[in-house]
Amino acid sequence: MTTAQKLKVIQQLSGLSQEKLAQKFGVSFATLNSWINGKSVPREKAREQIESLYLDYTGQKIIPPGELAAKKQSVMDKCKSYPHVLKLILENPDIHDQFILSLTYHTNRIEGSTLTEAETSAILFHDVALPDKSLIEHLEVKNHQTALQYLLNYMYTGSGQIDEASILSLHRMLMNSIRPDAGSYRSHSVRIVGADVPTANYVKVPFLMNSLIDAINTPMEDVVSHIAEIHSRFEQIHPFSDGNGRIGRLIVHAMALRKNLPPAVIRQEKKRLYYSYLNKAQQSRHNDLSLLEYFMCDALLEGFGLLARE
Repeated sequence: MTTAQKLKVIQQLSGLSQEKLAQKFGVSFATLNSWINGKSVPREKAREQIESLYLDYTGQKIIPPGELAAKKQSVMDKCKSYPHVLKLILENPDIHDQFILSLTYHTNRIEGSTLTEAETSAILFHDVALPDKSLIEHLEVKNHQTALQYLLNYMYTGSGQIDEASILSLHRMLMNSIRPDAGSYRSHSVRIVGADVPTANYVKVPFLMNSLIDAINTPMEDVVSHIAEIHSRFEQIHPFSDGNGRIGRLIVHAMALRKNLPPAVIRQEKKRLYYSYLNKAQQSRHNDLSLLEYFMCDALLEGFGLLARE
């Protein structure tokens, strides 16, 4: 495959404009356009950057085991500076509100919300009604705030067990006044848009969820791997008619918090990579979670950044 062809694939999978893509490579729009049209060839350093991005977005990147292990260790080392992550979040209003804002804004944007971070903040903390935005978008913000606050309180006061009742409660809050089947598993077939991954037969969803919940509550030494595996399985089961991505990420936060890790901040700017790595984990015949694990490490480190008020 030529460099020009790889650039076209990157642009298609990333959703980036030529202008944004040019900025990634530190070149002008005209230079990138010349590469894409095959009128010129990038220098070696740029070709290496293009190859790296191509492997990223197509899910072909290989993370050396040592590099992944070091990344995981850096996450676990951060815990040593925070004796009680969840208590720190709940007892510091500024940190608490920043998590509420960041997690709500990014998770909704990943699912297609058009709200900016400033608009999300206005709805969250000042109950502002934006006349040019839909009622659904307003509800998505407030509902996620309610679900996330419930999760924080539940993890702080409860046993740390994540059960079916708590997952259904989260969905009920998330989809309140949005869907009539809020708090219930789907009763029909669905497909994941843009992914070549089959979802579970709806008849099997209750059984598969019971099995998944057992796996969630089975202790594993490798916390990051456990989180990545559960997230991959949950999203492939796709137990609800809508809201699966947001509920799946709330479960990720719960699993992280009970191991004294912060909620994982999965940024909307990384949506395409997130989907690519998730898709790779679900399609792999050998349960290759390495890309998703590496991605989750970065998301957890983003969470530590919020704890440190960075």
